[in-house]
Amino acid sequence: MTAPTADWLRLDQQICFSLNAAARAFGGVYRLILKDLGLTYPQYLAMLVLWEHGELPVKKLGEHLRLDSGTLSPLLKRLEAAGLVRRERSARDERSVQVRLTEEGTALRERALEVPPRIAAATGLDLDEISELRARLDRLTGALDAAALSETPGCA
Repeated sequence: MTAPTADWLRLDQQICFSLNAAARAFGGVYRLILKDLGLTYPQYLAMLVLWEHGELPVKKLGEHLRLDSGTLSPLLKRLEAAGLVRRERSARDERSVQVRLTEEGTALRERALEVPPRIAAATGLDLDEISELRARLDRLTGALDAAALSETPGCA
């Protein structure tokens, strides 16, 4: 059933608002859980990529996180100041900066293993529901990326 056109401008009809509200709620839970690790949510995401992929150029790290260098650089400076990562210019290409974990950054991974189960529990969803939701959100992201590239976004 389709909502009447006048209802399209109601806040509770906006998928972007629902996603934003969920993201803000996630942020609050992550803030509490990550406090013990001394990480912010964006720092946690950067650490996840480095734990998964190892040493990476800043540009590649930014691609994984969907962040530009202006946003990523201050985040990496704070991680470096905390002793979790090291940034170094590439010997092969001085324009490229490599990011790698320090021993302390690598060791933090063990403590971070508690984060996903705690987040999963906080959602109130079972693992199948979480997997299904993630798949739907990935499809949504792909569709929105394609719409932005074609410059003809649809309405929803």
